[in-house]
Formats: sequence, C-alpha cells, structure tokens
Amino acid sequence: MTDQIMQQAAAAFPVYRSQSAEAKANFLESIAAQIEALGDALIQTAMAESHLPEARLLGERGRTANQLRLFAGLVREGSWVEAVIDSAIPDRIPARPDLRKMLSPLGPVVVFGASNFPLAFSTAGGDTASALAAGCTVVIKGHPGHPKTSALVFSAIQSAIQLCGMPEHTVQHVEGTDFALGKALVQHPATKAVGFTGSFVGGMALVDYARERKQPIPVFAEMGSVNPVVLLPELLATQPEALAKQLAASFTLGMGQFCTKPGLILAQDSEALDNFLKTIGHEVPGLPTMPMLHAGIHAAYEKKLHEAVVQPGLGVLGKTEKETTGIEPTATVALVDGDTFLANPLLHEEIFGPYALVVKCQSKAQLAQILEQLEGQLTLTFMATEADALANVDLVELGQALAGRVIFNGVPTGVEVVASMQHGGPYPATTDSRFTSVGSDGIKRWARPICFQNYPAPLLPLELQNENPLGIWRLVDGSFTK
Repeated sequence: MTDQIMQQAAAAFPVYRSQSAEAKANFLESIAAQIEALGDALIQTAMAESHLPEARLLGERGRTANQLRLFAGLVREGSWVEAVIDSAIPDRIPARPDLRKMLSPLGPVVVFGASNFPLAFSTAGGDTASALAAGCTVVIKGHPGHPKTSALVFSAIQSAIQLCGMPEHTVQHVEGTDFALGKALVQHPATKAVGFTGSFVGGMALVDYARERKQPIPVFAEMGSVNPVVLLPELLATQPEALAKQLAASFTLGMGQFCTKPGLILAQDSEALDNFLKTIGHEVPGLPTMPMLHAGIHAAYEKKLHEAVVQPGLGVLGKTEKETTGIEPTATVALVDGDTFLANPLLHEEIFGPYALVVKCQSKAQLAQILEQLEGQLTLTFMATEADALANVDLVELGQALAGRVIFNGVPTGVEVVASMQHGGPYPATTDSRFTSVGSDGIKRWARPICFQNYPAPLLPLELQNENPLGIWRLVDGSFTK
C-alpha cells in the first residue's frame, strides 16, 4: 500500500508543480472553503474525539482556513521564490556567466498529523498548506487520536481537488497505528521531506528513519520545550499577584497541551517572589479541569508528573483539589531552589500537560547559569520593565541564543500566523532552527535553491525570465526590482 501511495504522489508531483501560481492559490482557497462548508459536523466530531471545547475548535477551524488563505496570497504574489539574477559580464577576466537562482519544490512530502491541534496542525494544517503552496504533493499520516475528524477534513481536500481540476493524488491520506507504516512512508525513495509536530521521542524516531535511507531527507520536527519565563525584579516587585494569575491561567490553558506552554518560571529570591508563590499556589487548585486529548497523553502526563514531584528538594505549591475522573489531569505548580534544579536534569524536561515548575534562584548569576544550562526552546519570556531589560541585557542576549521567539510581558501560548512569526528553535525544540512551522516562511522548508547557469532563455522558469512576466520582486544585479 505504501509503495503505491508514494508512487502516486511522485507521479502527481510534476503535474501539480507545473500548475500556475493562480491555480495553486485557488486550490488552497478552495480547501479552506470546503473545510468551512463542513459546518457543525466537523466541530462536533472534533469535540467528541479530542475533548476540546467548541469555542476552541471554532477558533482553530478559523485559523486553519486563514492560514490556507495566507499561503494562497503568498503564492499568488510570487516573490517567496527569492529569484536572483546576476547578469553575464563577458568582457571581465575571467568572464562571468549568466547566473540565475530561485527556490524550487522538493517533491512529495509526508505530513504527520498532530494530536493537540486536530485542525490547525493536522490533516489540512500548516505543514500541508505550506507544502502545497510550495508546489509539493502531500501524503498525510492521520493522527489516530482523531481519525473521524481527519477523514472529514480530507474529504474537503478531495472536493477541492475535483473542483479545481488538480491531479487526483495531489493529496493522499493514510491511517494506521503501526509504527511500521510511519517508517515505510519516511523511508520510501519517493519521499523528499517530512513534517511532524509532537513528542521528542516521536520526532527523533522519524529523524532516525530518514538517516537510515540511502538518500537521507530533511525531517522538520517540532518537538516542544519548557518555554522558560524569567521574572525580572522591578516588574515582579510591583505586580507579583497579577503575574501569578496570568501565568497560572497560561500553563493550564487547554490543560497545558500546547507546545508553547510556559512550564518553567525563573526568578531571584525576594519578598515579591514569596507573594508570587503564595498567589500562584492558591490560584491553581481552583482552576477548572477538563479531559485531556486522549488516554495516552493523560497517562504520560500523570507518570511524568509523579516522577517530578517525588524528586528530592521539590515541593508542591498547589494542585487540583477536586477529584479528577477519567482522563482529567491534576494541574500542579511546584517549587525548587536553583541548586537543586541545576543538579537534577530530570527537572529540566518538558511535562506535557498542566504543570509548571518555579525555580527560586539565589542570585542573578545563578539565573544566568540555569539559562546557559537549558537546551533549545521554542520560546523564552521576560516579564520586565524597560529598566529591568536594560539592567539585564546579558540575560536578554542569553534568551536570543536559547529560543526561536523571545517575548516581553506576554504569555507564549498565543502564536500568530503571520510572516514575522518564528515557531521553531534550537535543538531539541526542533530539528532545524532555521525554519518555522507557523507563518508564511514555513513554505521554505519544502523548497531548495537551484542555480541556472547560461540557461537557454526559452527554458527558464517564468520567475527568472528577463521580461519578469509574473511581475514579482527579484534581486537583479544587486538591486531589488520588479
């Protein structure tokens, strides 16, 4: 089955990639419209499978449609290909040839649906949308946590394929829980790249499969992080209670099932920090609970939570007081001192769910030592006044080295789908920190640069022809021009 699917994707690729920018843009917009046309049936199905509330899924459906339309606009405008022309200089010694370069689609892409965003990061999510925008065909491995939702969304894609006259196998969908299926998809010779959002273990398994191939391929895996939050002294002194309430709401949002959940809070010991700890410890027990996405995630959360809270030197500040049932998690905020945290690598690990750890640092030097010891992150947040920031430039610079997105005075759980967003960070947050899985630059994962030297003019891609028939921005002999 896998061989047939990937052969079909490979056969459809040259036909799909040759479609005009307008045709591909219309196709993406049609997928968005067909998803919206599924109406309440899609929302109710996703609610039943994921236990996420209606309001969250309505917002996620909107984000899914909007990011498809974002990429449609990007493709229609066309400058994303980064066309560059350096004209020949025949009378130079040695002569310079005519050189032209642009991004070109890689080929068939395998996308693994994510469990925590059954719409926006799954079947027609950001990976699928950006790969189609780049001109790649896509094979989607549906997530087993929401198979009916995934099938409904794929039916919308199939409708768009028919309406827009795209090759039948431009997008294909496979289901299964056997690890062998994922391995076969990654290792098939026709597969040219992989997109994944999920756990570190899952992402690195795909990386290992790709490395075992005769021809290794890129795996763009977003694998989560603890997303540290640094409370700097001046702001903490004036707003300890407000900061505690803000962060308690953020790390328990959606039962902590966001890859950008703030799971680690760092601050220097002070009276203001004591007020913060008292407030956050009182806040968490009263927060509402709801079931997690599925039993596997719940079991993993409770296991890792138990492993953490029994570590020497760690104390629980507050946890869910009501009796949880089924797959409802125990929301927990804990406290540890800086020395204990530095000495225990287990405390540095992500716990996917409504858990946060506060680290009481003895000094600024110890706080900096902790930041230096942490591994790569998706986000790092500073809660600070401007005076705080100016007095701690060294810490801010550490944040730039550590994370893909550095935030001031806001929680990291909101991720805007825009050109300036960077949703990716140094390993192990992602497998390649140069790329983003959210925003328009996500398209660049699925393309590679090709240089055309002294190429026959009639055979040049439209983007590189002298006349610039597409009217896109290009870098011509060192100047941007249309």
